[in-house]
Amino acid sequence: MAEISVRAGGQAGDGIASIGEAIARAYSRMGLHVFGLNAYQSVIRGGHVWFQARASDERVHSQGDGADVLYALDRTTVETHVNDLRPGGVVVHDPEKFAVDAKELPAGVRALGVPTLEIARKYTSQSILQNAGGMGATAFLAGIPLEVLQKVLADSFGRKKGDVVDWNLGASADGYRFAEAHASAVDRAPARGGAPKLLMTGNQAIALGAAAGGCKFLAQYPMTPASSIMHWMAAHASSLGVVVKQAEDELAAINMAIGASFAGVRAMTATSGGGFSLMVEALGMAGMTETPLVVVESQRAGPSTGLPTKTEQGDLNLMLGAGQGEFPRAILAPANPAEAYRATVEAFRLAESWQTPVLLASDLHLSENLATVDREEIVGGGVVPSLATVTPNGHGYLRYQYTDSGVSPRSFPGQPGLQYIAGSDEHDERGHLISDVRSGLPKWVSERQRMMDKRMRKLAGLAQEVPAPELEGPPEAPLTFLAWGSTVGAVRDALGELARRGVRANLLRFPAVYPLEPERLAARLGHLGRTLLVEGNYSGQFGRLLRAESGFVPTSRLVKYDGEPFYPHEIVAKALEVSHDGRQ
Repeated sequence: MAEISVRAGGQAGDGIASIGEAIARAYSRMGLHVFGLNAYQSVIRGGHVWFQARASDERVHSQGDGADVLYALDRTTVETHVNDLRPGGVVVHDPEKFAVDAKELPAGVRALGVPTLEIARKYTSQSILQNAGGMGATAFLAGIPLEVLQKVLADSFGRKKGDVVDWNLGASADGYRFAEAHASAVDRAPARGGAPKLLMTGNQAIALGAAAGGCKFLAQYPMTPASSIMHWMAAHASSLGVVVKQAEDELAAINMAIGASFAGVRAMTATSGGGFSLMVEALGMAGMTETPLVVVESQRAGPSTGLPTKTEQGDLNLMLGAGQGEFPRAILAPANPAEAYRATVEAFRLAESWQTPVLLASDLHLSENLATVDREEIVGGGVVPSLATVTPNGHGYLRYQYTDSGVSPRSFPGQPGLQYIAGSDEHDERGHLISDVRSGLPKWVSERQRMMDKRMRKLAGLAQEVPAPELEGPPEAPLTFLAWGSTVGAVRDALGELARRGVRANLLRFPAVYPLEPERLAARLGHLGRTLLVEGNYSGQFGRLLRAESGFVPTSRLVKYDGEPFYPHEIVAKALEVSHDGRQ
């Protein structure tokens, strides 16, 4: 597999994300597979930030391990990342800002001093233009043709007024030619791939999937890392015919979405763990009133405000138990943007079909990082069926009618002859509250039990319809990874490295973590050998859920809760440890 990783680093406010995204977009336009990792802190200026774009002629599933080109805007970047450079790698820096001594570089790594500030001064007094000169030099070293980079820059700055576009094109060309005259490209640089690919974050994919799934109303309060879902939907609201409302807080957001869905509109809200904590009472109301609702929960490191710009999978327990009492729900857990798109479309279908909340479990690593998607993976959501399931029949309408599936006939406010009462209290088939209206305690208990049983029967149907666990890799491998959500990506890359080392392993991934259908689960878990749970939280929350649902206990586990995503080498090391001579 031909691959290359380009890393840029500096301080917050230096434009590091823009540099990294430009490199990632250039590779995607070359038809290569790309994964872009944006590592930043919760400050506006200052503090070390960095971006890595990994490109390959084969699909990549994570940020990978190591780098080949490091564009350092400050000395801290060199000190922090130089040991991650592979042999043959290059450090790009401006000698006017700081020097790089060959003695501080690992064996086989070289430095290229590029006069980026001098290049910038040819065009303007604004020092930020140095980034274009540095990008040009980096592009040459990383095998990106100048015309590809310049097309990306022209598109990025096309809306700027004055000479900004010309300055960036000129500075990037100067940096490119300087590197061409003073260095050679990195040997690992892959050639062009196939057709240009789509490049998107998980949040962009979720927003696109919501639009394809028929979403017409989004209510949201901005909270990292879910905020860009609202940004994308608002930017495209007019063309898509979607109403986007920035609510005053998360309580208002979910209640607005429930109200819109109750009125007959496919609706969604999105937040992170702190905001979702505020939504749980209203989530229960959606369960009690059997109102379809899609909620995106993009996890970050917690508790409380935790690490706002770091990733974790620590909210599974919260999603499982959100809302007092018991009511049916489903939790989908996509691993990459392509899966996030499809999972969002599916979330709307499930929510409508089963008239219950459906949660989409994302996290910062999926929500905010970039990955290429083949155009064939983004298909239309299809025709959105009518959400009303009943017409007047003259026999009286039972909104919460007892049914074998648990799903009752649904009408919308204003339909003649189909009026009903919808309250957050327990109720009978017509919606009449049954707290103390009925005379005689036994009757009241019986009605409550029947209605509860009706609602909870939806879980059996949901368990059959949510995506089943999928086994990837050789079926009879002696070691099986268990993973869900964005962690799946690093495991997939680790499988490739283990195969190159002659270690046979496979992956059982869970695109839906709840509900788990017992027979399908037993079929998948029953014939496994050694198992290694890989999960981004302290206590192995999904491992506990597996044990509760099936009695299955993973042989070993690898957990991570420092706010950083998993790297393939961490998983490979643990796999070799547990596989050595068949011992843990």
